[in-house]
Amino acid sequence: MTETLLSIGHGFTAREFGAYVQNHGWRVIGTTRSEAKAQQLTDIGVEPIVWPGHDLGDAIKQATHVLVSASPDANGDAFFNAYRAHLAASDRLKWIGYLSTTGVYGDHGGAWVDETTPVVPSTKRGQHRVKAEHQWLQSGLPVQVFRLAGIYGAGRGPFEKLRNGTARLVKKKGQVFGRIHIEDIAQSLYASTQAPDPGRIYNLSDDEPAPPEDILRYAAKLLNMPAPPEVDFETADMTPMARSFYAECKRVRNDRMKDELGITLKYPGYKEALDAILKAETG
Repeated sequence: MTETLLSIGHGFTAREFGAYVQNHGWRVIGTTRSEAKAQQLTDIGVEPIVWPGHDLGDAIKQATHVLVSASPDANGDAFFNAYRAHLAASDRLKWIGYLSTTGVYGDHGGAWVDETTPVVPSTKRGQHRVKAEHQWLQSGLPVQVFRLAGIYGAGRGPFEKLRNGTARLVKKKGQVFGRIHIEDIAQSLYASTQAPDPGRIYNLSDDEPAPPEDILRYAAKLLNMPAPPEVDFETADMTPMARSFYAECKRVRNDRMKDELGITLKYPGYKEALDAILKAETG
């Protein structure tokens, strides 16, 4: 039986995972919100479905694996709410991966957190994620939850902002962020599909939580550019969403990912990751 992945919200991270499993002979069906983006999926060998808009019942019947990366709202996960009964009725489904965020832990003042740390999100987005996690984990379906740190990879890094002059070194004392390269996300998700453990939660993060200004300085060095100007967090002109990222500070442990999924990170720190991203972007 050919493995078939149904990817709900086939965006940046899901495309990386989709390409990974395609290399293992899997069929991939991906949802997108527009006909224009549907053509983009066709171009990379993914069978597109515009959703919301089209029914997903037949795709669920064909799926052996489901990846959910679409953002939830105050009602939780829209796909879960619409198709829980269809998923429960499937006799082919082996694995569901729900992509959440380390933002569910809230602020810990730079202390370390792991999967057993209580979730106390301080943002609306984090609260929506917690609700969606609870829906999936209490469903009785073969769900694994993956809490992702900040995601980067080719096309999503600091280099474009440095080149166009919009990058800023926002200084907030003690602030650190965790990150994870999309290639390490893909290999972790695939490892989970090979040894499903329904109800398990995994943090996906690298080994080196770091201040955001360190990342920008290193990226500028790679481009042979001066570091951008420093601005104080309290007075920085930032969007509410950008400012919300600085409301929480924690270091995320990834031992479970390594020990249970057998993962050796390709990019354990930001220097290795930025080196690879720049190489991929410039050829």
